[in-house]
Amino acid sequence: MEWSRLLSDERIRPVFGRGGSGDLRTEYEKDYHRIIGSASFRRLQDKTQVFPLDKSDFIRTRLTHSLEVSSFGKSLGQNISQRILQEVKDPAFLPEYQGYICDILQCAGLLHDIGNPPFGHFGEMVIREWFWVHMGSLQLWQRPLTELLSEQMQEDFYAFEGNTQALRLVSKLHFLVDEHGMNLTQALLGTIIKYPVSSLEIRKDSGDIRTKKMGYNYAEKELFEQIQHTLGTEGRRHPLAFVLEAADDIAYKTADVEDAFKKGCITYGQLVRELRDRKQEQGEGEKYRELVDALEQRYKKGQERGISDPETYAVQNWIVRVQGELLACATEQFAANYEAIMEGSYRQELLAEGDCAGMAQALGDIAYRYAFISEPIYKLEIAAETILGFLLDRFVDAAIVYDSGEPMTAVQTKLMALVSDNYKAIYRHYSQNKSPEEKLYLRLLLVTDFICGMTDSYAKRLYQELSGIV
Repeated sequence: MEWSRLLSDERIRPVFGRGGSGDLRTEYEKDYHRIIGSASFRRLQDKTQVFPLDKSDFIRTRLTHSLEVSSFGKSLGQNISQRILQEVKDPAFLPEYQGYICDILQCAGLLHDIGNPPFGHFGEMVIREWFWVHMGSLQLWQRPLTELLSEQMQEDFYAFEGNTQALRLVSKLHFLVDEHGMNLTQALLGTIIKYPVSSLEIRKDSGDIRTKKMGYNYAEKELFEQIQHTLGTEGRRHPLAFVLEAADDIAYKTADVEDAFKKGCITYGQLVRELRDRKQEQGEGEKYRELVDALEQRYKKGQERGISDPETYAVQNWIVRVQGELLACATEQFAANYEAIMEGSYRQELLAEGDCAGMAQALGDIAYRYAFISEPIYKLEIAAETILGFLLDRFVDAAIVYDSGEPMTAVQTKLMALVSDNYKAIYRHYSQNKSPEEKLYLRLLLVTDFICGMTDSYAKRLYQELSGIV
């Protein structure tokens, strides 16, 4: 792969007169302003990171998480670019590319979760499981949907992904000027496609991170192919996708532990014990031992300084230290595996190996056991499943017959009237001259588009209103 193509600032719909009227911004800087000015980005302030419907002002939302990923992404872009210029010395990597990469990663961090449904990753699971359970029993024209939809169309719902929805949202659903959505640069679109495979090509056990999940819907197949051709990736991961993934990993692995501590899911003593036990059992390396010692040193420093809550002082300061180490490790791994990344043969996450791999894994494991499988989360997720299951029951039932030639009940008509006019306009545009079966597929996407666009609070409120709960 070549950086001159990977950093393409061309858009899906060409923009004429670029840079006119004294506008000195690069195309990537224009992307940034398109994103932060969008309603879709603002809605992230009321979408879950870990704790659904949490009332605490401290706990992170998708918005604050995305800002952190954006910041880490830009930092990694700076670090990695300097390593390429000074040590790797790839003659095809020009000095001005550093600024472009930082801008692209800054934007990609803002976008990486923009397609997620309400209630975090649990919301994604609810949507997948709902279609697994119900697709076989749904009918239209007295035929099961499983007979009407192609295999890939069905698999798109069985393997539903917020990452995939992000590409769909920014390229079609966010009606800025026309049906091309935000019409972002193709370099940015390529960066947010973490898994450049269809729902039929998922191979979770392949050992290649590229095939872990799907990266695009059947509905975006032509768009995906255009991006791949323009960037020269042709089925391989964009190198910056590895960097975006590392920025996301650093943000959520450290933040989840900090949020769990703040929520009282794990104490300072438990965190130290977990880290110490892992060091003894698995024989983690010198960097791991150094970081564990640093946590206890910060606690002692807090005591010496007379800080009223030395445990909170220690955890919060330690998290910042760990973030810095993880940034350095991700940079090192990108530089060390530069050739494999550029040829598309690198198969794992940047933080899966190297000095900080053990700490990254430990943080994820601790957060999972103390936060994600805690009783408060169970209760909130059961409530979220009830809400999303109800909405899918009602709106899928209405969408199946909408625009199908079949008569609609009064309730189905009213339900479709509640769906965003923007989403329905996008459906009408992209369903023109399509077969009845593909229109059906697009109507099911219309429902997932509508639900994914909801905030946690709106989904809860709509559920209450439609179910008669005052």
